[in-house]
Amino acid sequence: MRTAPFLLAFALAPFFLISPARAADPGSWTQWRGPNADGTAPGATPPVEWSETKNVKWKVELPGGGTSTPVILGDRVYLTTAVPAEKPGEAPAADAKPADQAPPPPPAPAGGGERRRGGGGGGGRNADAPERTHRFQLLCLDRATGKTLWTGTAAEEKPHEGHHQDHGFASHSPIVEGDRVYAFFGSRGLHCFDTAGKLIWSKHLGQMRTRNAFGEGSSPVLSGDTLVVNWDHEGEDFVAAFDKNNGAEKWRQQRDEPTSWATPLAITADGKTQVVINATNRIRSYDLATGEQLWECGGMTTNAIPSPVTGNGMVYVLSGFRGSALRAIKLGRTGDLTDTDAVAWSYDTKTPYVPSPLLDGGRLYFFSQNTGILTCLDAKTGKVLIDAARIDGLQGVYASPVAANGKVYLTGRNGEGIVLKAADTLEVLATNRLDEKFDASPAIAGKELFLRGHKYLYCLSE
Repeated sequence: MRTAPFLLAFALAPFFLISPARAADPGSWTQWRGPNADGTAPGATPPVEWSETKNVKWKVELPGGGTSTPVILGDRVYLTTAVPAEKPGEAPAADAKPADQAPPPPPAPAGGGERRRGGGGGGGRNADAPERTHRFQLLCLDRATGKTLWTGTAAEEKPHEGHHQDHGFASHSPIVEGDRVYAFFGSRGLHCFDTAGKLIWSKHLGQMRTRNAFGEGSSPVLSGDTLVVNWDHEGEDFVAAFDKNNGAEKWRQQRDEPTSWATPLAITADGKTQVVINATNRIRSYDLATGEQLWECGGMTTNAIPSPVTGNGMVYVLSGFRGSALRAIKLGRTGDLTDTDAVAWSYDTKTPYVPSPLLDGGRLYFFSQNTGILTCLDAKTGKVLIDAARIDGLQGVYASPVAANGKVYLTGRNGEGIVLKAADTLEVLATNRLDEKFDASPAIAGKELFLRGHKYLYCLSE
């Protein structure tokens, strides 16, 4: 572990107000990583114990497959899925009347727009491009019963490349705000539906070529009237901003990165909003209004996947494949911040590969690689509170930790659900088990915990 002096962060705090770009609502989970984009659900009171026969409000089988997190607003639950045809050449089965169809995506750029980069790795078997057409859909479920209210089809096509065996074609989490839902399917486009299922607009950005055909997964971020999409792949990279009302492109900045899967983070600091993107070569921040790059910082590992979180006048950025890296970077600086005092502290061991961190109550929680080994640091200083503790029962972890009501929720790929007391020491409150495998991250809204498995969506509530 390397630490640096914390210096002036607290002295500046009264004058440098920072917050995620969206306000919290205890009854909603409106985007990837929740209302505050940090994994917490302020004011929510989900259950502590559950099983197949206890505290299951409903359990419904989902069409197709996906690892995106459901989002919740009011009495509706929204999530994305990709439904394959039963046989090559057939149209996918439709479980409900689709919304207006999007136009077909444009062909790949001349020459494929491809710039293959070596290295990366990551293990696992990757599927070849499928022979079957897929229907890329946004599902709307009744929050009280789990009944499907409508199914909106964003695109229908045969994917141009496969994905990692544990991945899929619907890994980008949607965003819900007011009477609009924004569904992103990467190479299948960015789409806006209204809450009645009508397709309002679509924006197609081309075809991604992901490293080792691992698949796509970075979700968009919404701040004010602007949606931001990160397009890092093995071709020409960019970050682009779009008007949420009509899909018009506001700005685009070229990037030079291998494939990354981290969702951007919008931060409003001192009255100005910036978008921070985790990536292998550089962490970069862009002005939301103009796209101008504000600062950059090195130090991450290959295959950046975890999404950043923010608090205490800093942004925390992590990665954990072929190495370990965590940087606590002070906001308010510009230029190249690598190895400067803008990095308040660093921690370079036992950081996550796939799961994103949780920032709750001044504590930063994260897994080691994709294992059930949990570390907790004091987010202000980097002090170790829980040092790489093995959580009994968790066998493999892709889902990010979440928190509510003074408790931390951990979900394993083996169906295990562990609830911890949010504290400086490790205290297990409950060990739960469901007959499913969970790769998608949990969502919490009000009194309910939503868990998306490979086949079923659970709504858990006392």
